[in-house]
Amino acid sequence: MKFQLPEFVIEILDKFTKKGHEIYVVGGAVRDILTARIVDDWDFTTSATPEEILKIFPDGFYDNQFGTVGVSHPSSVNPFEITTFRKEFGYSDKRRPDRVEWGKNLQEDMARRDFTINAMALKKLGKDDYEAIDPFGGRSDLDKKIIRAVGDANDRFSEDALRMIRAIRIAAELGFAIEEETLEAIKKNAPLINKIAKERVKEELFKLLASPNPYEGMLLFRNSGLMQEVLPELEKAFGVEQKSPGRHHIYDVGTHLLMSLKECKSMDPLVRFATLIHDIGKPATYKKLDTGVITFYNHEIISTRIAKNIAERLRFSNKETEKLFTLVRWHQFTVDERQTDS
Repeated sequence: MKFQLPEFVIEILDKFTKKGHEIYVVGGAVRDILTARIVDDWDFTTSATPEEILKIFPDGFYDNQFGTVGVSHPSSVNPFEITTFRKEFGYSDKRRPDRVEWGKNLQEDMARRDFTINAMALKKLGKDDYEAIDPFGGRSDLDKKIIRAVGDANDRFSEDALRMIRAIRIAAELGFAIEEETLEAIKKNAPLINKIAKERVKEELFKLLASPNPYEGMLLFRNSGLMQEVLPELEKAFGVEQKSPGRHHIYDVGTHLLMSLKECKSMDPLVRFATLIHDIGKPATYKKLDTGVITFYNHEIISTRIAKNIAERLRFSNKETEKLFTLVRWHQFTVDERQTDS
């Protein structure tokens, strides 16, 4: 297969092969190359041990037990990660392996990865000539536009529960569906997400919200059972009716919030999140009058209180919390360019 990869990528590949080591481009970079997307992160896997990697890149840094050496390069803000083939054992915290052994070949290394579309590798054969290595059918799943776990999905999610949100986030980024057995495994294992550090959950949630398809992503988030675990306050909003005489609403509260997200023009994930939860206090303030009119008096105040609780639970920064507070508290007021400060 013919590809034109950046010079620094070719430089890395050539340095390893000249020393007699196997090395491959792996992960999301391969997926993006095959779908003609811009590659933001370049990852490599190699037969070389961390010590051998550091001999090739003496300025690299290695401070972990997972065989990953970081290599800085002027072409990138973030360092590139070059990881030794490895096998992993035990995941008592549902996030990281308890024990790592260096692997013997690429196949062993690919088998530990999350999704088939991330379990492909590129091997350099010659100038601009590469072999795509695809042991789990990732290329076919790319063509079908589906996210499928490598091997047994229950095993993959019990190893690292954050993979469940990552599946939904990648689906939202690419406009893909989640394969049926993989989705069922997310539903089955959804409670495991509570074992993951809240900062990591929030990070993946914001990536989902920043994707080109946040509405579809949040639908999947709900249908997978993860909304109930991560944002139970939002799940409670579904089925709370708003439609009543003299009122403009046509959806229940939860659907209204999802539709608000769908129509949100901002690209800022925090603004999108505020839009998603702006009426989250309505279930607690629901009242139906004898006339049939439904009211939610002071719901914005209760919504703000719940928003602050969520921000604290998901470890928002102080700046993020303040912005969320402001957007939710004053969501009933409009601002345009004709208004003065007063």
